[in-house]
Amino acid sequence: MTSPQRALIVVDVQNEYFDGILQVQHPDRETSLANVLRGMDVAAEQNLPVVVVQHELPEDAPVFAKGSASWELHPEVASRVKPEWKRVAKDKASVFAGTDVSAWLGAQGIDTISIVGFMTNNCDIATAAAAEELGLAAEVLADATGAIHLANEAGKVSAEQLHETLLVLLHSNFAAVATTDAWVAAVEGGQALPKSDLGTSAMQGRAAFAD
Repeated sequence: MTSPQRALIVVDVQNEYFDGILQVQHPDRETSLANVLRGMDVAAEQNLPVVVVQHELPEDAPVFAKGSASWELHPEVASRVKPEWKRVAKDKASVFAGTDVSAWLGAQGIDTISIVGFMTNNCDIATAAAAEELGLAAEVLADATGAIHLANEAGKVSAEQLHETLLVLLHSNFAAVATTDAWVAAVEGGQALPKSDLGTSAMQGRAAFAD
């Protein structure tokens, strides 16, 4: 088996998720940030291509308004960005929607994207699902992401429940889900991360919830 040709996708690690309306609730956002930074450091050490993504909305938007404090990258992320890394702004959930990220990855010979950043329940899952259509394998670093509490007319769900449920969903079909430690070991060893599939996950689910 050939080694994966990875790129690290740093999704929207912006101030909004630390002190704004969309403040990440689970896992602990400072722990998630530390793992994002570790991923960036390892990518730099291993010469992996990196895409740093920033959500950007019009200047009158309540969040991510271009030029606002909410829109700015977290200072520790901004301080690590290298000139050769790809910078991109987006206004949709998927990093591929309306951007040239797919073409850029293709030019780098990338076949696997490793996703860190925010949020599990929006941009991360959208990006992982979109990767399938583009022929890219996806990895999600479970402890370098995060979710928020949600409530609306359809019901309510805690950030912890939402995050953990989506990771199970992702691992069943769309992405290999792993800790940052496991990802670092796989990168250093030139190995792919293991991923389940829908059939296996279904059978294991039936067994787990059997009467």
